[in-house]
Amino acid sequence: MAKLYLIPTPIGNLEDITLRALRILKEVDIILAEDTRTTGNLLRHYDITTRMMPHHQFNEHKTTAAITDRLLSGENIALVSDAGTPGISDPGFLLVRESLKAGIDVECLPGATAFVPALVNSGLPSDAFVFEGFLPHKKGRHTKLTALKEETRTMIFYESPHRLVKSLEQFAEYLSSDRRASVSRELTKIYEETKRGTLTELIEYFKSKTVKGEIVIIVEGLQKKET
Repeated sequence: MAKLYLIPTPIGNLEDITLRALRILKEVDIILAEDTRTTGNLLRHYDITTRMMPHHQFNEHKTTAAITDRLLSGENIALVSDAGTPGISDPGFLLVRESLKAGIDVECLPGATAFVPALVNSGLPSDAFVFEGFLPHKKGRHTKLTALKEETRTMIFYESPHRLVKSLEQFAEYLSSDRRASVSRELTKIYEETKRGTLTELIEYFKSKTVKGEIVIIVEGLQKKET
């Protein structure tokens, strides 16, 4: 029976991909790519010539049924995102759900994802944590931040460069300005940086910088001293 493979891809350094992932990308009939140009760079680096098809948040509702039919007809298909593990703040969930409903075998390979190294490197507790991904931009943002006031686990967020300072300021407003936190950006790349401190310290630091790259914010959970 055909299988849907979820293949993690490097978040920066192209060496951060497993040998099994490379083998499967060569063997499958088709690769579903969030951005065929980005994935094309990776495939060319490893001399992989497998045909690609676009599969992203803007077309996944229209293409999922057709992809499921191809899997049912016997094609092996790999799904990749631009970077990291498909389905983690990236397209993937809808196709996985529909494939499983249709009785298709689904396998996710282990591999790169941005929040794990950011969490472990933050110096904050990693025994219990909650992944929040990207906060709502407008609708629902206040509700989400209010709910997180009582969260005792370490919190993980993704953020874009132009929203970083605003998000840090809102965390300080809703959670308390002396919460410990960590900001990691450009993970595995030449200009990788992890800055740790209180939310107040991080706000002052990043206000004076031009920030680029993908960002992971780690925020300390509610401590007993704050209750």
